[in-house]
Amino acid sequence: MKNQVCSTALLFCFLFLVTFCLTIQAQICKPSGSIKGRKPPPNQCNQENDSDCCADGKLYPIFKCSPRVTSSTKATLTLNSFQKGGDGGAPSECDNQYHSDDTPVVALSTGWYNNGDRCLNSINIHGNGKSVKAMVVDECDSTMGCDSDHDYQPPCAKNIVDASKAVWKALGVPESDWGEMDIYWSDA
Repeated sequence: MKNQVCSTALLFCFLFLVTFCLTIQAQICKPSGSIKGRKPPPNQCNQENDSDCCADGKLYPIFKCSPRVTSSTKATLTLNSFQKGGDGGAPSECDNQYHSDDTPVVALSTGWYNNGDRCLNSINIHGNGKSVKAMVVDECDSTMGCDSDHDYQPPCAKNIVDASKAVWKALGVPESDWGEMDIYWSDA
């Protein structure tokens, strides 16, 4: 009887461990490929907000996925201008409009953007000891880049919340520290 209880307990522990490992594995977002950078034509890469331009010959990973969304999803906050002529490039995907830098709006990495399912919905962003609500208006493309459609900038990483200046201000981040910051976000 004692051996049967031990065997059952071991089997239960083994099944729990396998389930736990598969759950962790399912949350991992691996690159789906890469694209080769090419040097942008003169004056074709908008470097507003210290945006990077693609480097000729450099391989950039691309992602069709993003980490799983939870009530407290870890991400990297980046800076973007959604205004006409800003480093965001074209009008926002969700509404084909430009948005003022004074409006709290964001673009999400491809997996989180989820084919527009979060368009015009709000998310809560927590960072620097403060919170702000922002509207999703665009995709931060994790599958393409280094071309004219993407302002000759590299693809976004899998975990980006690309935010307007209004978001950075609301989080109380000094302007000299704008660029990249670890944050947590959730659907509002």
